[in-house]
Amino acid sequence: MMINIFNKYKNLMSILTHPNVPSALKHKRATATVFEDPLSQALLARIEQIAPSEANALIIGDTGTGKELVARQIHQLSHRAKGPFVAVNCGAFTESLVESELFGHEKGAFTGAIHTRVGWFEAAHNGTLFLDEIGDLSLSMQVKLLRILQEREIVRVGSLRPIPINVRIIAATNVDLEKAVQDGRFREDLFYRLHVALLRIPKLAERRDDILPLAKHFIQVYQTDPHATPLRLSQLALKKLTLHPWPGNIRELENTIHHAVLVSKNGVIEPEDITFSSIQSIAQKTEPFSFASTASVNGTIKDLQDAGQLLEQTFQRIFQSSEQFKQTNINELIEEKFIRSAYQYCQYNQVHTAKLLGVTRNVIRTRLIKYGLL
Repeated sequence: MMINIFNKYKNLMSILTHPNVPSALKHKRATATVFEDPLSQALLARIEQIAPSEANALIIGDTGTGKELVARQIHQLSHRAKGPFVAVNCGAFTESLVESELFGHEKGAFTGAIHTRVGWFEAAHNGTLFLDEIGDLSLSMQVKLLRILQEREIVRVGSLRPIPINVRIIAATNVDLEKAVQDGRFREDLFYRLHVALLRIPKLAERRDDILPLAKHFIQVYQTDPHATPLRLSQLALKKLTLHPWPGNIRELENTIHHAVLVSKNGVIEPEDITFSSIQSIAQKTEPFSFASTASVNGTIKDLQDAGQLLEQTFQRIFQSSEQFKQTNINELIEEKFIRSAYQYCQYNQVHTAKLLGVTRNVIRTRLIKYGLL
């Protein structure tokens, strides 16, 4: 049955990609996915089974596995296909802004609210609202979301008037929500409200028959010269791709192929053109960060006190020169350079950057988006 369903859609949707439309989700973990591997075919069958219903859905999968693409496909195969699909990253908003972003606000509701603003729930009316990183919502916001799912109405910030909404919710997460419930970080009643239709997306390493079709797709995407000879992968390059564990999933594969296209020669991608930027390869290429091994302008940084003194000296020099750039927001300038330097040091790996700076991955991702690094 699953094979028949797959064959039914194979020609139509063997490659799923993001449409070229605005999205409230400012970043893309994966820009394409395929259904060649048997595990992916089973996922496709599950998508087709769930899509026609009005049930809320919960998608569980690692970062980069294509959760938003799956959510979009559910929407496209549903009765709401002609309505809007709105994708929102719950982890990208600060606690003070998340309610206004999701539910909207009235003019004058708070300082800076100079206009009435429609929230993402209203924007998705008669369509589908995709709530990515649902596990990052605070407990107080989880209560409000639960009430909306029950009452099917929202109240804008600064208003007392309920507004009816007709929205299907598809939530996604890369964390273990059951454990989060046990730890008291996620409400049990909300978990069961979202758990009506569950989809688990396998890691790319678990569906290896998808790797080569995806690689060929990304080669076509990034080989932009229409007059160039179509690139091909050598047999050794193919083997290197299939043996890699792909901890970053489809997004890592896309970045890897993009780099290989840029550096390849003579129309063939060879193994040496394929470099990996996973945490494992970072550990091999660079030593762990330590103050003792980091050289400063004035010598070696031996401990945190030395690092603090160097920072103070640098800041003093910046402040002394601040009159020369009055129009510059010094705080944002320093933060941007701080985030950019850490991101470069970690070879553009968000998880490793977050670990280095002692913050969550969502905080890093928000800053990277803010400063145009994603």
